[in-house]
Amino acid sequence: MRNAYNILTYIVDFHLRLIALFNRKISLGVQGRKHSFKIIKEHIKVDDPTLWFHCASLGEYEQGLPVFEKVKALYPDHKVVLSFFSPSGYEHKKDSSIGDLVIYLPLDTKSNARRFVELVHPELVLFVKYEIWPNYLFELQKTKTRTLLISALFRPSQTYFKSSGKWMLNALKTFEWIFVQNDSSVQLLNDYGVSDVSRSGDTRFDRVTNQLNQDNKIATIEDFVDGKLCFVAGSTWPEGEIPLVDFINKDESDTKYIIAPHNIKEARISKLLKSIQRPVTRYTADEDKSLSDYKVLVLDTIGLLSKAYSYADIAYVGGAMGTTGLHNTLEAAIFGVPILIGPNHKRFPEAMDMINSGGMFVVKDPGEMSEILRKLISDKNYRESTGSRNEDYIKKNRGAVVRIMDYLRK
Repeated sequence: MRNAYNILTYIVDFHLRLIALFNRKISLGVQGRKHSFKIIKEHIKVDDPTLWFHCASLGEYEQGLPVFEKVKALYPDHKVVLSFFSPSGYEHKKDSSIGDLVIYLPLDTKSNARRFVELVHPELVLFVKYEIWPNYLFELQKTKTRTLLISALFRPSQTYFKSSGKWMLNALKTFEWIFVQNDSSVQLLNDYGVSDVSRSGDTRFDRVTNQLNQDNKIATIEDFVDGKLCFVAGSTWPEGEIPLVDFINKDESDTKYIIAPHNIKEARISKLLKSIQRPVTRYTADEDKSLSDYKVLVLDTIGLLSKAYSYADIAYVGGAMGTTGLHNTLEAAIFGVPILIGPNHKRFPEAMDMINSGGMFVVKDPGEMSEILRKLISDKNYRESTGSRNEDYIKKNRGAVVRIMDYLRK
């Protein structure tokens, strides 16, 4: 199967180059990977001590960041190579202060892995969550490089636990230590002979807790909310916006609504604005009238959502109405507010936990969304009691970063 994987990797490379001719996002990755080795050679000398942090995308970067920061402080004389697989990670974080150089990870071929490890020659490697690239791992094993996987999650349906995936399981076993989010992942790995594993928890709990120590004030949102009850819908997709807009158009309360679409292309923003029949404006608009006169504010820019949640009394997090995947619910939960999500949340243990505790509500259609929202808007005690359960959940699950760093300091 390993030979089949290596052949498939070259086939994927060929297809990505073809698709790149018609797809800008794919093109960014293809073009970016072409320059990775050149960038490394320009910035890393043979005698430079180095660390290598790798994430698939932006979400994994945010997950790994609190650990990256601590590790970088622990090794102040080391150069940090920060790599991404996806353009959505690299393009947003190519200027990150964590990395002395930020690059796209070359595809996981034997030759790429050998060349990359030789050029970077890291003393310590951190992979985040699902980033398990066998050729890189086997090469790191050959060089006896300390390699850790953090904030990992495992399920029986994954390749490692199938008869055809034994060689992938062997790749897993090359990690010096695996830090997982839950006990079921520990048990599953133990059942398949992986013993160098422990439950650290999810580093995102530490990451979002840090948000409370930031200055979360946004003047535009402050003026818009004007002290009113505020509903913040984050990382929305069309399938979730339809029932939400339906509710907004019928809502007679003085509740303010902030909508932060996942896709902020002009066509998407324009379509959303046209569907809203209440006074609505966009964040980047140059308005003459007072922002407090509007009922709906659409965030048509990136980088504001974490702070915007601090203005929420109720939140909705997108991605689970369709098949794209639930976005980060912890960013909203830390502010102690009840959260609405769609039904496709089974792969997200934190969502399951908050649903079970009563702080998160699953809505499948406009009727269910309307029923829950009316209850939360009209009943302050209910709203605050359900929201506090989410805040308590965050506080109870902090500490993953400390556990990982305690291991590294041994």
